[in-house]
Amino acid sequence: MTTFLYAASASVDGRIAGPGGDMSWLLPHMGADPVMERLMPDLQALLVGRRTFDGDDPHAGDPEKEGPLEGQWEGAQILLTHRPPQPEPEGITVTTDLDAALSACRAAAPEGIVSILGADVARQCFRAQVVDLLLVNTVPVLLGGGTPLLSDSLGPDSMGPIDLQLLEQEPSAAGHSRLLRVVHRPRG
Repeated sequence: MTTFLYAASASVDGRIAGPGGDMSWLLPHMGADPVMERLMPDLQALLVGRRTFDGDDPHAGDPEKEGPLEGQWEGAQILLTHRPPQPEPEGITVTTDLDAALSACRAAAPEGIVSILGADVARQCFRAQVVDLLLVNTVPVLLGGGTPLLSDSLGPDSMGPIDLQLLEQEPSAAGHSRLLRVVHRPRG
């Protein structure tokens, strides 16, 4: 069965990217992530939103680390967007429909993990009740603005409160800071 995972590093004020999508704030705090290292062998697909796909890569220009998952990713990518890139990127499935994207993910990872990348896509997946695991690394930084952990656009399609069950919690030294790593499973 496919497992959908939303894993993100967020500032203490709940931002995954700074103003303008800036990701450089994260570089001094990056380091080994034992939970992701444990999950990587089962990771079979990425479900990516357009802003994340087009976004700032903190490792841009580094040929060894540039790209998804610090340049380690070579598997299936599904891009969910209302603005398909032209021309469509080679080797990436592009769709404008969430159900089609989820079907493509399930086909690409029938017994594995799909990593959800992007706050708006994550919100849509929570609303569709497909998120199985939530992994948040809380970074000791206040950004004061930028992209929230989950998209702010709640409006009429609000996902409402989602109760979470704590599975793991541990402080972790990474880079020059101490992170708090928390893994949850949505209840219900």
